[in-house]
Amino acid sequence: MVTQATSQPLSQPASRPGGTRPTIDESELARFAALAADWWNPKGKFRPLHQIGPVRLQFVRDRLTTHFHLDHGGLKPLAGLSVLDIGCGGGLISEPLARMGAQVTGIEPKEANIKAAIAHAEPQGLGIDYRIATVEDLAAAGETFDAVVCLEVVEHVPDVGQFIKSCAAVVRPGGIMVLSTINRTMKSFALAIVGAEYVLRWLPVGTHQWNRFITPDELAVFAREAGLEPGRLEGMFYNPLADRWSLSADTDVNYLMAAARPT
Repeated sequence: MVTQATSQPLSQPASRPGGTRPTIDESELARFAALAADWWNPKGKFRPLHQIGPVRLQFVRDRLTTHFHLDHGGLKPLAGLSVLDIGCGGGLISEPLARMGAQVTGIEPKEANIKAAIAHAEPQGLGIDYRIATVEDLAAAGETFDAVVCLEVVEHVPDVGQFIKSCAAVVRPGGIMVLSTINRTMKSFALAIVGAEYVLRWLPVGTHQWNRFITPDELAVFAREAGLEPGRLEGMFYNPLADRWSLSADTDVNYLMAAARPT
């Protein structure tokens, strides 16, 4: 099975019924689309995402296998699950999820990112359903998934509450959503913006806006308002001496949250 791009052949996402627009920021989309050729360069503009990849995947795998009572240690622990990767970019999370056995759909509103994802996954024969679409498109079509992952996305949207509602709408009853984002603290300002963008140059200047960072309490409120029940919360900690990330109880900067939809 080869990777494919569905929806209208490399078309732009449609307007919602009634004229409403997706919960997206066009300037943010353009920023990442301009870097699409660099998605799979571990030393390039997306180096931080490559570094935190194993930690994010550990959390996603653990939450999904625990929630669905699957074999955590199997070669394909997510076999049989349908998983939606919202804001999949070049496929940094979609690909390993597919290798874990999940039936993965990855969506992005911009053609450049989806093209990059397809170009990387297709030679490997990964059966990932990549689409140029927004989560509102899928919700309007009535699609649902066992699990939805939305990693490093909510800090880039203008209306987090509405966006979480759209994401929750595609989580099937009994399903689960996993989110990761950045806390709004002075520590996150110092490390995620001043340190990562201006000092270490890990990210292009302007990648993040501190006022769009969201606290775990705020995210939990939005999840409940969307009909989800917040569950496991863990932080991501960077050890500069080892140049390595790990899961941590410290949620002052980067953190992950799982939220389940009742059956």
